[in-house]
Amino acid sequence: MTQDTAPQPVSLTSYQRDVASWWNNRRDDRVNLALGEVDGIYHHHYGVGPVDPSVLTTPADRRDEAIIHEMHRLETAQADLLLDHLGAVGADDRLLDAGSGRGGTSLMANARFGCQVDGVSISEYQVEFATKQAEVHDVADRVRFHYRNMLDTGLPTGAFRGVWNNETTMYVDLTEMFAEFARLLRPGGRYVCITGCSDDVTGRSESVRRIDEHYNCRIHPQSSYFKAMAANGLVPVKVHDLTPDTIPYWELRDQSSVRTGIEEPFLTGYRDGSFHYLLIVADRP
Repeated sequence: MTQDTAPQPVSLTSYQRDVASWWNNRRDDRVNLALGEVDGIYHHHYGVGPVDPSVLTTPADRRDEAIIHEMHRLETAQADLLLDHLGAVGADDRLLDAGSGRGGTSLMANARFGCQVDGVSISEYQVEFATKQAEVHDVADRVRFHYRNMLDTGLPTGAFRGVWNNETTMYVDLTEMFAEFARLLRPGGRYVCITGCSDDVTGRSESVRRIDEHYNCRIHPQSSYFKAMAANGLVPVKVHDLTPDTIPYWELRDQSSVRTGIEEPFLTGYRDGSFHYLLIVADRP
């Protein structure tokens, strides 16, 4: 097993530089910050599961607070679902959060497994924020965030029991990404992702186009994940369509004070079948 090496320049393309700049400038993003303030776990993804109906009957002066708390619960449930699929992770194992955002899923992984977790992001702001959160939670010796590119991390070959993406694959080339993950994973290691993807039959719908434009991302067709995995020796062992499970989250968010207007394209895409929310699990033989 090799030691950490110096990575290549973090932003390799003009697009990646644009993405990094976009995230660096979202320091006051109330969607993530308001929810994270509930319990100090800051997510950068969406939620799954049924909504507690009592939230919507909460008195008007407290309803938005109840909605924010419920949205955060659903986002935490999504991260828990992802971690459920990493398999048997021990305290001596090492995990990689590829595109770690403000660090919430990494902190949850360490709390659950007691293992070392590395997070990588091309946003210097995200790395700084997440590092501070690791210090606040007193786990900075076990959870470390790096200003690195998930396509070329410089992290040790074969060092990782598990690697995951939590809604971050739409910012990179999938073939390059899976080549790097196949290098990082030890034999028997596992890859898990939750991601939005476009439908192969309907193609890139207006809803998908608007989501791409809003988040400065490039949503991939569903089939491209499996082609890129096969090209890099990763074997899918589970694929689960989470679309019905995430619609209630978006319906709730559409009634919140943190709605941004992007809720309608998500809901339309999910309902008309042009956009899917998938859980994909793959093993490295």
